[in-house]
Parts: sequence; C-alpha cells; structure tokens
Amino acid sequence: MAHEFSSTHITLDETDDLVERCYQQGWTDGLPVVPPTPERVERMLSGTNRGAAELIAPVPPKWGRATVEKIAINAVMAGCAPAYLPVVLTAVEAMTAAQFNLHGVQVTTSHVAPMLVVNGPIRKQLDINDGFNLFGQGWRANATIGRAVRLVCTNIGGALPGELDRAAFGHAGKYTCCIAEKEEESPWLPLHVERGFQADESTVTVFAGASPQSINDHGNNTAAGILDTICASLTAPGNSGGETLLVIGVEHAKTMSDDGFSKADVREYIAEKTEQQYRADALMLMVAGGPAGRWTIAVPGWGSPSSRAMTLVVKG
Repeated sequence: MAHEFSSTHITLDETDDLVERCYQQGWTDGLPVVPPTPERVERMLSGTNRGAAELIAPVPPKWGRATVEKIAINAVMAGCAPAYLPVVLTAVEAMTAAQFNLHGVQVTTSHVAPMLVVNGPIRKQLDINDGFNLFGQGWRANATIGRAVRLVCTNIGGALPGELDRAAFGHAGKYTCCIAEKEEESPWLPLHVERGFQADESTVTVFAGASPQSINDHGNNTAAGILDTICASLTAPGNSGGETLLVIGVEHAKTMSDDGFSKADVREYIAEKTEQQYRADALMLMVAGGPAGRWTIAVPGWGSPSSRAMTLVVKG
C-alpha cells in the first residue's frame, strides 16, 4: 500500500549527485548515506505494520517529531533492510523513555551514546552478530540498526557535534553500536529474562554506553581470579561507578559457572570487592563474543542516576 508522505520533498534534477546533496543538507554522520528516495522509504515502511504518521516520540534536545515515516527515512540512509525497522522503532521508543534521559545523553560533555543489546528470537531472524568481532565491522544488521538510531539522534534530535552535542571526545560507538547476546552459549539466564521478559520474547535494551574497555585474563582459571581482574579494571581511576554493562566472554562465563557462580554471585562478588563502588543493582551482565579467548568487555555507563537502561519488546 502506498503511503502519503508528510516529510519535506526536495526536487532534484538528473545532474544532482544524491549522496553529495545529503552531505550538503547535513543529513549524514560523516559517512556517505543512502539517498532516501520515496521508493526506498516506501520499501522500508513495508517492514512494519505501524502507520507512517504514527508518532513514536519527540527526540531531544530539539524535540523533533520522530514519526514512523521519519525514522524509516533515517533507516534508509543508514542502509537498513526493511526487516530491521521494527528493531529501530523499538530502540527509538526505548531511548526516549524518561529513565534513559536522552536529553542528557545527547548534550553531556561525557562520551556516552545509545548502545543497543538485542535479545530473543529476532537475533537469529535478522542475523545480528553475537560472536566474533561483535563490537566491530562485518555485519549489516549490527552496523545499520545502530547507525539508524544515531541518525535519528542527529537528524531528528538535532544533536550536532560542537553545537548541542557537547561531548569532549566521543567514541566510535557514536557512529553505531548494536550487539546481540549469545544466549545459546550462556550458562545463565539471558539479559532480557533477568529484566522481566519471557525467553521467547524479542527485546531491545538501550544503554548509555561509553567506549568499551577490554579486560584480558588468560592466566586465571578460577572465577575469583577472573573477577579480581575485572574488579581491578572497573575501579581504575576515572571510571564512574555507575550503571555498567559487562559483556562476559564465553570462556570466562564457563569458568565462573563451573566454579558455581551464578549471575547474582558475580554481582555480589564485584560489589564486595569494590566496596560498593559497583553496586549489584547497577551491573548488567550478558555473554557474547567468539568461542575462544579469555576476554571480557566492560562498557561503563553515564554515572548513575544520570541514565538508566531501558528494555522494550520489539513490536512489528
């Protein structure tokens, strides 16, 4: 079914370079974008049952109206497939919830940015990477879903670097950051189930993440030894002690579980070892990454209670 678009149309002639015109209009994140022609936007909208005119939320700091159509336009520019659109729409809805404090995230001098964690069956349906190089390049879904959210933050929310985006440094995750949990390899309940959802529900968790920090422990073969290494990294000078995401590598998770540690035990150990600098209720734990390599990734958040992660079920 054809949609009647409400967004502004720009008429171009055959001599126009569409990619360059997108740069001229200020619609990019610095990388080339896919020109959002009406045909491409129409095709993107086929990925959802939601009406094009439906308002998902105003996006701060300029409070632009993020309708389904406008989000679809940014998803086109990011290079998304239509099947990704429900995840993007859900992510926008989650990050505009009051507890996430997107206004603060957009304008702070800190370098946090919306980071997406996808759980449930949709991970496999959309081939969202949960394994090798999951914070890196190589997967269309990860790269373009996260990028679409960034373009919404900039093009609809108006958070332009040096203007309303006042991040002193920023980090690569401000281009795109979308990962999935490797639920099949985890010895514990997945993140979304811990957060109150059913295992067979597909969810998106949006977290205000700073740059990922690598934690290397190939020497310890006990849960306590690995956790001591993790605590030493977390308590390094400059870390906020706020809400934090630990992406525990498969080998580390197996060692912890084999030593009888549940997720609750991991949280309690870290809280005690850091003398409550990292409270158990501020630690989100998930398992992901390649099958080999004794690594864990810590993603610091924005000092609690500035922002709290938000999880929603993906709607078609």
